[in-house]
Amino acid sequence: MNRFVFADPNQCIGCRTCEVACVLSHQDDSRIASLDPTRFYPRLNLVKNGLVTTPIMCRQCEDAPCEQVCPNNAIYRENGQVHVIQERCIGCKTCAVACPYGAMNVVAFPVEKQTSALFTMNTIKAQALKCDLCDHRQQGPACVEVCPTNALRVIEPEDMNKLNQQKRQQAAVAALAGVPL
Repeated sequence: MNRFVFADPNQCIGCRTCEVACVLSHQDDSRIASLDPTRFYPRLNLVKNGLVTTPIMCRQCEDAPCEQVCPNNAIYRENGQVHVIQERCIGCKTCAVACPYGAMNVVAFPVEKQTSALFTMNTIKAQALKCDLCDHRQQGPACVEVCPTNALRVIEPEDMNKLNQQKRQQAAVAALAGVPL
């Protein structure tokens, strides 16, 4: 079982602090002084409507549909985590269609490409972005660290086993008492 970030919609207040932390965590130090709205690409998506407010992010699926459909093998699994090789990504959006959670984003932005010693060309580069558990940070996911209501937490495989065991015990007690779940 893979680790992933779980969001509790009962605790989320929709402050978007997780989005800002995600973007800042993935910027190079040279751009950290300002948040450029044209390059604001969090690797999670805040759903905010009349029914629910919660961030949606990659569940690091064991049988990742995004990996299975990628035509350039830009998505792979390693050490219990789904990764994207940006150099291989062509921006086809097949991974975004395949993701059952809507956690994959494909963004396109302008880049300058050196065509010769004298010429540069403006072109568009696409990237598939998804939660990478901030694997570049020793402290772990930035969103979890900054959430003011502790609505986000990293779920480890052991946590899932404990949760399943607790649910089974509750179901057994409820069945013994004749109480429907």
